[in-house]
Amino acid sequence: MAAKMLSAKANTGVAASRVAAKPLSAKAGSAFLRNSVRQAPLAAARRMGGRFYVLRIDALAQKAEYIWFDGQEGSPEKGVFFNEMRSKTKVNETPKGMNPEEYSDWSFDGSSTGQAEGNNSDCILKPVFVCPDPIRGDDNVLVMCEIFNPDGTPHETNTRAKLRDIIDDEVEKADCLYGFEQEYTMMAKSGNVYGWPTGGYPSPQGPFYCGVGSESVYGRPLAEAHLDACIKAGLGISGINAEVMPGQWEFQIGPVGPLAVGDQVMVARWLLHRLGEQWGIVSTFNPKPVKGDWNGTGAHTNFSTAPMRKPGGMKAINEAIEKLSRTHAEHISQYGTGNEQRLTGKHETCDMNTFRSGVADRGASIRIPLPVQLAGYGYLEDRRPAANVDPYTVSRLLIKSVLKS
Repeated sequence: MAAKMLSAKANTGVAASRVAAKPLSAKAGSAFLRNSVRQAPLAAARRMGGRFYVLRIDALAQKAEYIWFDGQEGSPEKGVFFNEMRSKTKVNETPKGMNPEEYSDWSFDGSSTGQAEGNNSDCILKPVFVCPDPIRGDDNVLVMCEIFNPDGTPHETNTRAKLRDIIDDEVEKADCLYGFEQEYTMMAKSGNVYGWPTGGYPSPQGPFYCGVGSESVYGRPLAEAHLDACIKAGLGISGINAEVMPGQWEFQIGPVGPLAVGDQVMVARWLLHRLGEQWGIVSTFNPKPVKGDWNGTGAHTNFSTAPMRKPGGMKAINEAIEKLSRTHAEHISQYGTGNEQRLTGKHETCDMNTFRSGVADRGASIRIPLPVQLAGYGYLEDRRPAANVDPYTVSRLLIKSVLKS
Protein backbone atom coordinates (compact mmCIF):
# COMPACT_ATOMS: atom_id res chain seq x y z
CA MET A 1 0.00 0.00 0.00
CA ALA A 2 1.12 3.52 -0.68
CA ALA A 3 0.14 6.24 1.78
CA LYS A 4 -0.09 9.91 0.85
CA MET A 5 -0.69 12.94 3.08
CA LEU A 6 -3.48 15.10 1.68
CA SER A 7 -3.38 17.74 4.38
CA ALA A 8 -1.73 18.23 7.74
CA LYS A 9 -2.39 20.99 10.25
CA ALA A 10 -0.92 19.64 13.49
CA ASN A 11 -0.25 16.32 15.10
CA THR A 12 -2.84 16.79 17.85
CA GLY A 13 -5.20 13.94 17.06
CA VAL A 14 -4.97 10.39 15.77
CA ALA A 15 -7.99 8.38 14.70
CA ALA A 16 -8.09 4.68 13.86
CA SER A 17 -10.81 2.45 12.45
CA ARG A 18 -11.37 -1.28 12.27
CA VAL A 19 -12.38 -2.91 9.01
CA ALA A 20 -14.32 -6.15 8.70
CA ALA A 21 -12.34 -9.23 7.65
CA LYS A 22 -14.69 -10.02 4.79
CA PRO A 23 -13.43 -11.35 1.44
CA LEU A 24 -13.67 -8.71 -1.25
CA SER A 25 -12.64 -8.45 -4.87
CA ALA A 26 -9.50 -6.43 -5.56
CA LYS A 27 -11.55 -3.55 -6.92
CA ALA A 28 -14.12 -3.64 -4.12
CA GLY A 29 -11.42 -4.10 -1.51
CA SER A 30 -9.55 -1.06 -2.77
CA ALA A 31 -12.67 1.08 -2.65
CA PHE A 32 -13.57 -0.22 0.83
CA LEU A 33 -10.13 0.59 2.20
CA ARG A 34 -10.08 4.02 0.63
CA ASN A 35 -13.53 4.93 1.99
CA SER A 36 -12.76 3.51 5.43
CA VAL A 37 -9.48 5.35 5.80
CA ARG A 38 -10.77 8.60 4.33
CA GLN A 39 -14.10 8.83 6.18
CA ALA A 40 -13.56 7.24 9.60
CA PRO A 41 -10.72 9.57 10.70
CA LEU A 42 -12.73 12.57 9.53
CA ALA A 43 -15.77 11.56 11.60
CA ALA A 44 -13.66 10.78 14.67
CA ALA A 45 -11.73 14.00 14.38
CA ARG A 46 -14.91 16.01 14.10
CA ARG A 47 -16.22 14.35 17.29
CA MET A 48 -12.94 15.13 19.03
CA GLY A 49 -13.05 18.71 17.82
CA GLY A 50 -9.34 18.60 17.19
CA ARG A 51 -7.06 19.11 14.29
CA PHE A 52 -6.38 16.08 12.15
CA TYR A 53 -4.40 14.44 9.42
CA VAL A 54 -6.24 13.04 6.42
CA LEU A 55 -4.55 9.85 5.27
CA ARG A 56 -5.30 8.15 1.96
CA ILE A 57 -4.20 4.57 1.34
CA ASP A 58 -4.11 3.33 -2.24
CA ALA A 59 -4.33 -0.44 -1.95
CA LEU A 60 -3.49 -0.95 -5.62
CA ALA A 61 -0.62 1.51 -5.96
CA GLN A 62 2.08 0.36 -8.37
CA LYS A 63 5.85 0.63 -8.05
CA ALA A 64 7.52 1.28 -11.41
CA GLU A 65 11.30 0.88 -11.41
CA TYR A 66 12.66 3.20 -14.11
CA ILE A 67 15.91 1.72 -15.45
CA TRP A 68 18.65 3.29 -17.54
CA PHE A 69 22.41 3.00 -18.03
CA ASP A 70 25.10 5.65 -17.74
CA GLY A 71 27.22 4.44 -20.69
CA GLN A 72 30.36 3.90 -18.63
CA GLU A 73 30.48 0.10 -18.38
CA GLY A 74 34.12 -1.01 -18.26
CA SER A 75 35.52 2.51 -17.95
CA PRO A 76 38.55 3.16 -15.71
CA GLU A 77 36.26 5.04 -13.33
CA LYS A 78 34.03 1.99 -12.93
CA GLY A 79 36.81 -0.60 -12.80
CA VAL A 80 35.93 -4.26 -12.31
CA PHE A 81 33.37 -3.85 -9.55
CA PHE A 82 31.03 -1.02 -10.53
CA ASN A 83 28.43 -1.38 -13.30
CA GLU A 84 26.59 1.13 -15.49
CA MET A 85 23.00 0.28 -14.52
CA ARG A 86 20.92 2.92 -12.72
CA SER A 87 17.32 2.96 -11.51
CA LYS A 88 14.81 4.66 -9.25
CA THR A 89 11.24 3.98 -8.20
CA LYS A 90 8.14 5.89 -9.25
CA VAL A 91 4.83 5.17 -7.49
CA ASN A 92 1.66 5.23 -9.61
CA GLU A 93 -1.62 5.58 -7.69
CA THR A 94 -3.26 2.95 -9.89
CA PRO A 95 -1.52 0.18 -11.83
CA LYS A 96 -0.72 0.72 -15.48
CA GLY A 97 -0.26 -2.03 -18.06
CA MET A 98 2.66 -3.23 -20.16
CA ASN A 99 2.46 -0.51 -22.80
CA PRO A 100 5.37 1.92 -22.27
CA GLU A 101 3.24 4.74 -23.66
CA GLU A 102 1.10 4.53 -20.51
CA TYR A 103 4.07 5.61 -18.39
CA SER A 104 5.04 9.26 -18.02
CA ASP A 105 8.47 10.63 -18.76
CA TRP A 106 10.66 11.27 -15.72
CA SER A 107 14.02 12.89 -15.06
CA PHE A 108 17.19 12.35 -13.07
CA ASP A 109 20.25 14.29 -12.00
CA GLY A 110 22.71 13.65 -14.79
CA SER A 111 25.49 15.44 -12.93
CA SER A 112 25.49 12.58 -10.41
CA THR A 113 25.81 9.88 -13.09
CA GLY A 114 28.42 11.54 -15.29
CA GLN A 115 25.83 12.36 -17.96
CA ALA A 116 25.40 16.12 -17.47
CA GLU A 117 26.98 19.21 -15.97
CA GLY A 118 25.73 20.58 -12.67
CA ASN A 119 24.47 23.85 -14.16
CA ASN A 120 22.10 21.99 -16.52
CA SER A 121 21.78 18.57 -14.95
CA ASP A 122 18.30 17.27 -15.81
CA CYS A 123 18.22 14.29 -18.15
CA ILE A 124 14.88 12.95 -19.38
CA LEU A 125 13.82 9.32 -19.07
CA LYS A 126 11.38 8.09 -21.71
CA PRO A 127 9.91 4.57 -21.14
CA VAL A 128 10.40 2.18 -24.07
CA PHE A 129 9.98 -1.31 -22.59
CA VAL A 130 7.91 -2.57 -19.66
CA CYS A 131 7.81 -5.99 -17.99
CA PRO A 132 6.62 -7.44 -14.67
CA ASP A 133 8.90 -6.87 -11.69
CA PRO A 134 9.77 -10.42 -10.53
CA ILE A 135 11.33 -9.18 -7.28
CA ARG A 136 8.50 -7.00 -5.95
CA GLY A 137 5.73 -9.01 -7.60
CA ASP A 138 2.06 -7.96 -7.68
CA ASP A 139 1.37 -5.24 -10.27
CA ASN A 140 4.83 -3.72 -9.96
CA VAL A 141 6.91 -3.31 -13.11
CA LEU A 142 10.36 -2.68 -14.52
CA VAL A 143 10.53 0.16 -17.03
CA MET A 144 13.49 0.35 -19.41
CA CYS A 145 14.10 3.90 -20.61
CA GLU A 146 15.89 5.89 -23.26
CA ILE A 147 17.68 9.06 -22.17
CA PHE A 148 17.06 12.47 -23.77
CA ASN A 149 18.54 15.92 -23.36
CA PRO A 150 16.30 18.77 -22.13
CA ASP A 151 15.87 19.94 -25.75
CA GLY A 152 14.39 16.58 -26.72
CA THR A 153 17.39 15.23 -28.63
CA PRO A 154 18.78 11.79 -27.73
CA HIS A 155 21.53 11.88 -25.12
CA GLU A 156 24.98 10.82 -26.33
CA THR A 157 24.69 7.63 -24.25
CA ASN A 158 21.36 6.77 -25.89
CA THR A 159 22.63 4.01 -28.18
CA ARG A 160 19.11 2.66 -28.57
CA ALA A 161 18.16 5.79 -30.53
CA LYS A 162 21.00 5.13 -32.99
CA LEU A 163 19.65 1.62 -33.48
CA ARG A 164 16.11 2.90 -33.99
CA ASP A 165 17.32 5.27 -36.68
CA ILE A 166 18.80 2.47 -38.78
CA ILE A 167 15.70 0.26 -38.68
CA ASP A 168 13.81 1.03 -41.89
CA ASP A 169 11.51 -0.99 -44.18
CA GLU A 170 14.47 -2.92 -45.58
CA VAL A 171 15.57 -3.98 -42.10
CA GLU A 172 12.01 -4.84 -41.08
CA LYS A 173 11.68 -7.05 -44.14
CA ALA A 174 14.94 -8.85 -43.31
CA ASP A 175 13.40 -9.91 -39.97
CA CYS A 176 16.69 -9.95 -38.06
CA LEU A 177 16.89 -12.21 -35.03
CA TYR A 178 19.52 -12.22 -32.29
CA GLY A 179 20.62 -14.63 -29.60
CA PHE A 180 22.82 -12.86 -27.05
CA GLU A 181 25.10 -15.05 -24.89
CA GLN A 182 25.91 -12.90 -21.85
CA GLU A 183 28.88 -14.19 -19.87
CA TYR A 184 29.71 -12.73 -16.47
CA THR A 185 32.00 -13.43 -13.53
CA MET A 186 30.83 -13.49 -9.94
CA MET A 187 33.10 -11.63 -7.54
CA ALA A 188 33.22 -11.60 -3.75
CA LYS A 189 33.50 -8.19 -2.12
CA SER A 190 36.98 -9.23 -0.97
CA GLY A 191 38.12 -8.88 -4.58
CA ASN A 192 38.41 -12.61 -5.25
CA VAL A 193 36.36 -14.46 -7.82
CA TYR A 194 33.41 -15.85 -5.89
CA GLY A 195 34.26 -19.28 -4.48
CA TRP A 196 38.01 -19.01 -5.11
CA PRO A 197 40.32 -19.58 -2.13
CA THR A 198 41.57 -16.41 -0.48
CA GLY A 199 44.94 -15.47 -1.92
CA GLY A 200 45.01 -18.52 -4.17
CA TYR A 201 43.55 -20.26 -7.19
CA PRO A 202 41.24 -23.22 -7.79
CA SER A 203 42.21 -26.20 -9.94
CA PRO A 204 43.13 -25.40 -13.57
CA GLN A 205 40.34 -25.00 -16.11
CA GLY A 206 38.73 -28.19 -17.31
CA PRO A 207 36.26 -29.52 -14.72
CA PHE A 208 34.11 -26.40 -14.49
CA TYR A 209 32.34 -25.85 -17.83
CA CYS A 210 28.72 -27.01 -17.38
CA GLY A 211 29.92 -28.72 -14.22
CA VAL A 212 27.86 -30.15 -11.39
CA GLY A 213 28.82 -30.41 -7.74
CA SER A 214 30.21 -28.11 -5.05
CA GLU A 215 33.78 -28.85 -6.15
CA SER A 216 33.01 -27.68 -9.71
CA VAL A 217 30.39 -24.96 -9.49
CA TYR A 218 30.47 -21.68 -7.60
CA GLY A 219 27.51 -19.32 -7.29
CA ARG A 220 24.68 -21.48 -8.62
CA PRO A 221 22.04 -20.04 -6.21
CA LEU A 222 22.42 -16.57 -7.76
CA ALA A 223 22.46 -17.94 -11.32
CA GLU A 224 19.26 -19.93 -10.65
CA ALA A 225 17.53 -17.01 -8.93
CA HIS A 226 18.43 -14.83 -11.90
CA LEU A 227 17.03 -17.38 -14.34
CA ASP A 228 13.77 -17.55 -12.37
CA ALA A 229 13.54 -13.76 -12.24
CA CYS A 230 14.05 -13.40 -16.01
CA ILE A 231 11.36 -16.01 -16.68
CA LYS A 232 8.90 -14.31 -14.32
CA ALA A 233 9.65 -10.97 -15.97
CA GLY A 234 8.69 -12.47 -19.33
CA LEU A 235 12.12 -11.97 -20.86
CA GLY A 236 13.16 -14.21 -23.74
CA ILE A 237 15.78 -16.04 -21.72
CA SER A 238 16.64 -19.37 -23.31
CA GLY A 239 19.16 -20.87 -20.90
CA ILE A 240 22.05 -20.63 -18.46
CA ASN A 241 25.26 -22.58 -17.86
CA ALA A 242 28.40 -22.53 -15.78
CA GLU A 243 31.34 -21.40 -17.90
CA VAL A 244 34.96 -22.50 -18.42
CA MET A 245 36.47 -20.42 -15.61
CA PRO A 246 35.09 -21.29 -12.15
CA GLY A 247 32.80 -18.55 -10.89
CA GLN A 248 31.98 -17.56 -14.46
CA TRP A 249 28.43 -18.01 -15.78
CA GLU A 250 26.39 -17.31 -18.88
CA PHE A 251 22.75 -16.57 -19.64
CA GLN A 252 21.23 -16.38 -23.10
CA ILE A 253 18.58 -13.96 -24.35
CA GLY A 254 16.82 -14.73 -27.62
CA PRO A 255 15.94 -15.28 -30.35
CA VAL A 256 14.45 -11.78 -30.36
CA GLY A 257 14.49 -8.74 -32.65
CA PRO A 258 16.95 -5.82 -32.88
CA LEU A 259 15.45 -3.52 -30.24
CA ALA A 260 14.20 -6.33 -28.03
CA VAL A 261 17.65 -7.87 -27.65
CA GLY A 262 19.01 -4.62 -26.22
CA ASP A 263 16.01 -3.96 -23.99
CA GLN A 264 15.93 -7.46 -22.58
CA VAL A 265 19.66 -7.84 -22.08
CA MET A 266 19.77 -4.55 -20.20
CA VAL A 267 16.86 -5.53 -17.94
CA ALA A 268 18.46 -8.95 -17.40
CA ARG A 269 21.74 -7.25 -16.42
CA TRP A 270 19.87 -5.01 -13.99
CA LEU A 271 18.18 -8.05 -12.44
CA LEU A 272 21.54 -9.80 -12.06
CA HIS A 273 23.03 -6.85 -10.18
CA ARG A 274 19.88 -6.32 -8.12
CA LEU A 275 19.72 -9.96 -7.01
CA GLY A 276 23.44 -9.91 -6.26
CA GLU A 277 22.66 -7.48 -3.44
CA GLN A 278 20.96 -10.33 -1.57
CA TRP A 279 24.01 -12.61 -1.78
CA GLY A 280 26.71 -9.98 -1.48
CA ILE A 281 27.96 -10.98 -4.94
CA VAL A 282 29.23 -8.51 -7.54
CA SER A 283 28.74 -9.64 -11.15
CA THR A 284 31.31 -8.13 -13.49
CA PHE A 285 31.31 -8.02 -17.29
CA ASN A 286 35.03 -7.26 -17.40
CA PRO A 287 36.45 -9.09 -20.47
CA LYS A 288 39.47 -10.42 -18.55
CA PRO A 289 38.81 -10.28 -14.80
CA VAL A 290 41.65 -12.70 -14.02
CA LYS A 291 44.93 -12.46 -15.89
CA GLY A 292 46.80 -15.59 -16.91
CA ASP A 293 45.64 -18.97 -18.17
CA TRP A 294 41.94 -18.32 -17.64
CA ASN A 295 39.18 -17.74 -20.17
CA GLY A 296 37.96 -14.21 -20.70
CA THR A 297 34.34 -13.12 -20.58
CA GLY A 298 32.44 -12.46 -23.80
CA ALA A 299 29.03 -11.84 -25.32
CA HIS A 300 28.86 -14.11 -28.36
CA THR A 301 25.98 -12.95 -30.54
CA ASN A 302 24.00 -15.24 -32.83
CA PHE A 303 22.54 -13.42 -35.81
CA SER A 304 20.31 -14.29 -38.72
CA THR A 305 18.06 -12.76 -41.35
CA ALA A 306 15.02 -14.36 -42.94
CA PRO A 307 17.00 -15.56 -46.01
CA MET A 308 19.59 -17.22 -43.74
CA ARG A 309 16.89 -19.25 -42.00
CA LYS A 310 15.41 -20.71 -45.18
CA PRO A 311 16.67 -23.85 -46.95
CA GLY A 312 19.69 -22.84 -49.00
CA GLY A 313 20.43 -20.06 -46.49
CA MET A 314 24.17 -20.88 -46.38
CA LYS A 315 24.58 -18.60 -49.38
CA ALA A 316 23.18 -15.64 -47.41
CA ILE A 317 25.31 -16.60 -44.37
CA ASN A 318 28.51 -16.69 -46.41
CA GLU A 319 27.65 -13.37 -48.05
CA ALA A 320 27.11 -11.84 -44.60
CA ILE A 321 30.47 -13.16 -43.39
CA GLU A 322 32.20 -11.61 -46.39
CA LYS A 323 30.63 -8.23 -45.57
CA LEU A 324 31.59 -8.56 -41.90
CA SER A 325 35.20 -9.20 -42.89
CA ARG A 326 35.28 -5.76 -44.55
CA THR A 327 34.01 -3.92 -41.46
CA HIS A 328 36.02 -5.84 -38.86
CA ALA A 329 37.89 -2.79 -37.55
CA GLU A 330 34.69 -0.82 -37.00
CA HIS A 331 33.15 -3.66 -35.00
CA ILE A 332 36.25 -4.23 -32.89
CA SER A 333 36.42 -0.53 -32.00
CA GLN A 334 32.91 -0.71 -30.48
CA TYR A 335 32.74 -4.26 -29.20
CA GLY A 336 33.65 -3.52 -25.59
CA THR A 337 36.22 -1.82 -23.40
CA GLY A 338 39.33 -3.86 -22.63
CA ASN A 339 38.52 -6.43 -25.30
CA GLU A 340 42.16 -6.53 -26.39
CA GLN A 341 42.94 -8.42 -23.18
CA ARG A 342 40.46 -11.12 -24.21
CA LEU A 343 40.90 -11.37 -28.02
CA THR A 344 44.46 -12.71 -27.98
CA GLY A 345 44.10 -15.81 -30.13
CA LYS A 346 44.06 -17.97 -26.99
CA HIS A 347 41.27 -19.26 -24.75
CA GLU A 348 38.76 -19.80 -27.55
CA THR A 349 39.26 -16.44 -29.27
CA CYS A 350 40.67 -15.08 -32.50
CA ASP A 351 43.31 -12.37 -32.31
CA MET A 352 41.52 -9.01 -32.49
CA ASN A 353 43.64 -7.87 -35.46
CA THR A 354 42.67 -10.95 -37.48
CA PHE A 355 39.33 -11.82 -39.07
CA ARG A 356 38.63 -15.49 -39.58
CA SER A 357 35.52 -17.62 -39.97
CA GLY A 358 35.05 -21.36 -39.67
CA VAL A 359 32.65 -24.20 -39.03
CA ALA A 360 32.51 -25.29 -35.37
CA ASP A 361 35.66 -23.20 -34.78
CA ARG A 362 35.64 -21.45 -31.41
CA GLY A 363 38.90 -19.76 -32.29
CA ALA A 364 37.25 -17.91 -35.19
CA SER A 365 35.85 -14.39 -35.32
CA ILE A 366 32.66 -15.72 -36.88
CA ARG A 367 31.64 -19.31 -36.18
CA ILE A 368 29.20 -21.34 -38.24
CA PRO A 369 27.72 -23.96 -35.89
CA LEU A 370 28.08 -27.51 -37.22
CA PRO A 371 24.28 -28.15 -37.21
CA VAL A 372 23.86 -25.06 -39.41
CA GLN A 373 26.46 -26.33 -41.88
CA LEU A 374 24.82 -29.76 -41.98
CA ALA A 375 21.33 -28.33 -42.47
CA GLY A 376 22.45 -25.77 -45.03
CA TYR A 377 20.72 -22.84 -43.32
CA GLY A 378 20.36 -21.14 -39.93
CA TYR A 379 22.54 -18.43 -38.39
CA LEU A 380 26.09 -17.25 -37.69
CA GLU A 381 27.79 -16.56 -34.37
CA ASP A 382 29.81 -13.37 -33.88
CA ARG A 383 32.35 -14.30 -31.19
CA ARG A 384 34.08 -10.92 -31.03
CA PRO A 385 31.94 -8.88 -28.58
CA ALA A 386 33.23 -8.52 -25.02
CA ALA A 387 30.90 -9.17 -22.09
CA ASN A 388 30.68 -5.43 -21.36
CA VAL A 389 29.59 -4.54 -24.89
CA ASP A 390 26.48 -2.43 -25.42
CA PRO A 391 23.86 -4.84 -26.90
CA TYR A 392 22.19 -2.03 -28.84
CA THR A 393 25.53 -1.32 -30.51
CA VAL A 394 26.05 -4.97 -31.47
CA SER A 395 22.56 -5.07 -32.94
CA ARG A 396 23.13 -1.89 -34.94
CA LEU A 397 26.57 -2.81 -36.28
CA LEU A 398 25.42 -6.23 -37.52
CA ILE A 399 22.53 -4.60 -39.36
CA LYS A 400 24.79 -1.90 -40.76
CA SER A 401 27.44 -4.34 -42.03
CA VAL A 402 25.14 -7.07 -43.33
CA LEU A 403 22.22 -5.05 -44.70
CA LYS A 404 23.59 -1.55 -45.34
CA SER A 405 27.09 -2.08 -46.71
